[in-house]
Amino acid sequence: MPGPRTFATSYIKKCKENFPLPFAMVPSNAESQSVVVIGAGIGGLTTAALLAQQGYQVKVYEQATMVGGCASTFRRRGFIFDVGATQVAGLEPGGIHHRIFRQLQIDLPEATLCDPACAVFLPGEQQPINVWHNPGRWQRERERQFPGSGKFWQLLQTLFQISWRFQGRDPVLPPRSMWDLGQLLGAVRPDTLLTAPFMPLTVGDTLRLLGLGSDQRLKTFLDLQLKLYSQVGADETALLYAATALSVSQAPQGLWHLQGSMQTLGDRLGQALKNHGGELFCGQRVEQIHCDQGHVQGVTVRDVRSGEVRQEKAQQVVANLTVQNLLKMVDQPLPGYHHRVNNLPPGSGAFVIYLGVREDAIPPDCAPHLQFLYDRQGPIGENNSLFVSVSKPGDGRAPRGCRTVIASSFTDVAPWWDASPEQYQALKESYTTTAIARLGEYFNLDESTIVHQESATPRTFASYTARDQGIVGGVGQRLTTFGPFGFAPRTPIRNLWLVGDSVHPGEGTAGVSYSALTIARQICASGATNS
Repeated sequence: MPGPRTFATSYIKKCKENFPLPFAMVPSNAESQSVVVIGAGIGGLTTAALLAQQGYQVKVYEQATMVGGCASTFRRRGFIFDVGATQVAGLEPGGIHHRIFRQLQIDLPEATLCDPACAVFLPGEQQPINVWHNPGRWQRERERQFPGSGKFWQLLQTLFQISWRFQGRDPVLPPRSMWDLGQLLGAVRPDTLLTAPFMPLTVGDTLRLLGLGSDQRLKTFLDLQLKLYSQVGADETALLYAATALSVSQAPQGLWHLQGSMQTLGDRLGQALKNHGGELFCGQRVEQIHCDQGHVQGVTVRDVRSGEVRQEKAQQVVANLTVQNLLKMVDQPLPGYHHRVNNLPPGSGAFVIYLGVREDAIPPDCAPHLQFLYDRQGPIGENNSLFVSVSKPGDGRAPRGCRTVIASSFTDVAPWWDASPEQYQALKESYTTTAIARLGEYFNLDESTIVHQESATPRTFASYTARDQGIVGGVGQRLTTFGPFGFAPRTPIRNLWLVGDSVHPGEGTAGVSYSALTIARQICASGATNS
């Protein structure tokens, strides 16, 4: 396979006829239908732009001053830092972003392949496990790193290929109406049924069944990777979800590094929304969702700067929120929904350190993403593990001769919220000192190479993204919350929709874009049938 390459408009046009548009459904009553979208993250913007293109009267309200949510940026001293997300899946021809951008008639952002997608350093090891884009090269890496594990990886690849074809037919999961069920059944093929015996299995179950349960090094690697993509380790992650999460970085798919910053994704979607007549209002916080007898009626919006409050009526409301945030906004009791949400395992927060550094701080041949585990007996999180993103020379994120380094670690949110102001500052300083020290084992970090440094905690993320308690990554992909057992885009309130990482198929810009496409199709279908 070729090495990293830039996606240009000409290449997209070349592939234009090979991949169908997601949908071409224009409801007869669209122009009379008002839609309010809460939140201008990637899921909200994508839903809004698709519906505006179909003729709906769309207004998007975002409490921050810019779009993108967890895929936005901030600037410091000439550096541009990606807030949360640092890589993108689904830009390849036929991928979800490729399909949606074609639908919206806008160009994809320029991007280069991440190859390796990640370099993983296990405790005490100087050489990483490189997750290569080329399938053959990745297979050889696996055989060298994990002898005897071939049957596990072969099973994952088989399940991934089946699941990927299934997802490409745009099933609606979980189904909550006859139309949803029809879309789901329409996506099923004979090979889809082959995955049924594997639905009750976790990755940990599968390792044990294949006689690999005692391979602690393999298990540790899988725990690290799965924590990034599913919020939980191998013993809890649904096998069918893991098959996709662990395979999507290989050709013909891949993970991509955007030129400029992650902000370009949201900016282009925001422009597409406006191109199709939609409206975007930043600095506007939706405080309540109004319902009457099980039907959504509209929202209460507050101007962040002036404090002015107004009511906005809408036939449809799309909430780009966590499921926890959604419950707090709805003015109608939802006992069953409340019970389910309140019984979810606690979500993870993140501690993130943002560094602007001089070029000589970066080792030669440094991968764009790295993962470190320091104590094999310790948790994956709380600074015992770090996921690190490093900018590329000339990618627009740093002044000439400099780079950005962003390191994040999962953390329990409770200590950050329970702490007094003094305790909070001490905790933040302790985490920062530990992170810098551990990063210094790989990077050349000292007063001469660090140009800028700042940190973010769950309280920071709650303030800037409005996510409940600053949790990241959505609902963990456990057996009880994956696919048909997860939260649906249709909520118990008619015409109130949930988009983002709380619903199928989960986190990441690609995952939330799939949920956006699902909702746009559901709304258009209901309008076309006047149901």
